Amino acid sequence: MKRKSVMVMLAAVMAGTLVMGGCGNGKAAEGQNGSASGQMQTQAGEEVNGTEDFDQAAADKVADLIDAIYVQERNENTDAQCKAAKEAWDALTDAQKELVEGENADPDYFGRDTGDASKDDPRNQDDIGENELLVVSFGTSFNDSRVADIKGIEDALQAANPDWSVRRAFTSQIIINHIQARDGECIDNMEQALERAVKNGVKNLVIQPTHLMHGAEYDELMDVVNAYQDKFESVKAAEPLLGEVGADADVINADKEAVAKAVTAKAVEEAGFDSLDAAKEAGTAFVLMGHGTSHTAKVSYSQMQTQMKELGYENVFIGTVEGEPEDTSCEAVIDDAAAAGYKKIVLRPLMVVAGDHANNDMAGDDEDSWKSMFTASGKFDGVEAQISGLGAIPDIQQIYVDHTAAVISMK
Repeated sequence: MKRKSVMVMLAAVMAGTLVMGGCGNGKAAEGQNGSASGQMQTQAGEEVNGTEDFDQAAADKVADLIDAIYVQERNENTDAQCKAAKEAWDALTDAQKELVEGENADPDYFGRDTGDASKDDPRNQDDIGENELLVVSFGTSFNDSRVADIKGIEDALQAANPDWSVRRAFTSQIIINHIQARDGECIDNMEQALERAVKNGVKNLVIQPTHLMHGAEYDELMDVVNAYQDKFESVKAAEPLLGEVGADADVINADKEAVAKAVTAKAVEEAGFDSLDAAKEAGTAFVLMGHGTSHTAKVSYSQMQTQMKELGYENVFIGTVEGEPEDTSCEAVIDDAAAAGYKKIVLRPLMVVAGDHANNDMAGDDEDSWKSMFTASGKFDGVEAQISGLGAIPDIQQIYVDHTAAVISMK
C-alpha cells in the first residue's frame, strides 16, 4: 500500500505520445492511440489484434505514460508528458481504464475523485513585491485535503501578514505532476518558486515550512533555500509545526503541547464526546497516526506520547505508518491500547495533510491498513477513522502564524 516517494524515470516514453501544452514548454511528437479496426502499434512496432489485446495495450500505454511522470525530478519534457498522459487516459474506454496498471500507475491516478481542484489557489502569481512569505509543503494530490489543510494554513498566514505576499511551493515533484496532469493546476516546486521570487525582485524572503518536524524533508528544503541566500537582502526560515526536536523522548515544548491539545480536542469533538474523560469512560481510545521516519527527528513522536501523558491524556496513543520509532508500529499500538482495556478505537492522522497515508494506510479497505489491522486483531468492538489533517484546525494554523511572526520580528 505504501508508495515509493522517489521513482526512477523510465528509460524512454512510448513513441508517439508527447504533445505540446501544460504549464510550460515541452517538445512534442505526434502519434496515434490506435484505429477503429482494433489494431495498435506497440512500442516495438508490432501490431496488436483482438479486442482484449487491444484494450490491454491501450491501458499499458497509459500506464507507461503515468509511470514516466511519477518521478521526483522535473525536466524539459514534464509539461508535455503530463498533458500526454491525461489525453491518453481520456481516450480510453471505461473498461480499458480498469486495466491500467504499472509500476506506480493504477486507475485511481486519474480516476479517483478527491474533490474540486478549482477551489484551490496554487499561489504561483507574479507581482510579489519586496516581501514574500513562501509556504513550503510536501504537498498532496487529494484536492479537498489540499484546500482544507494547505490552503487553510496559507490563508491564515496571508490574513495575519497583509504586507507580505504569500506564495506556495511543494517539495514533491511526483505530487506536482499528478495535480498538473489530472487537474491542470500548476504548482511551483522549490526551485521554481525561488526563481520566481528572484525575477520579481523580492528583497525579504521568509520560508514557512508546513512540515511536522525537523526531519529529512525539512533538511532537504533548507539545502535548496541555502543555495539562494545571496539572491535576497534577507532570508529567514520559521520553525516547523512541532518546533525544536530536543535530545530525547522526555523533551517537550510549548508547540508540542499546543498541537497535542488542538488535535485531541478536535478528535474528541468529531467523535461526539463532551470531553476526553467521557470518551475514556466509554472505553474509547484515540490513535493518532504519524508518518514515521528513520531520521533522528523520529524522537518527536516519542515526545508527543510523553506530552500526552503529561497532559493526562491516557487514552491517546501515538503511532506511525513506518513504525519508527518501533513502539509506534501498528502492532505495538494495538497491543498497548488493548492492554489498557480500551474496546473502541478512533483513528486520526497526526499529519498536517490528510492525503494518501490518511486515506489509504490509515482508513483504507486493504488488509494492511490500520483500520483493517485493528479490526482483524479481534481486540476491539469498533474501529472508526477520522480523515482530517492538522492543517484544517484553526489552533494549528495559529501556531504557524506565531512561528512566522517570530522570524519576521527578528532583527
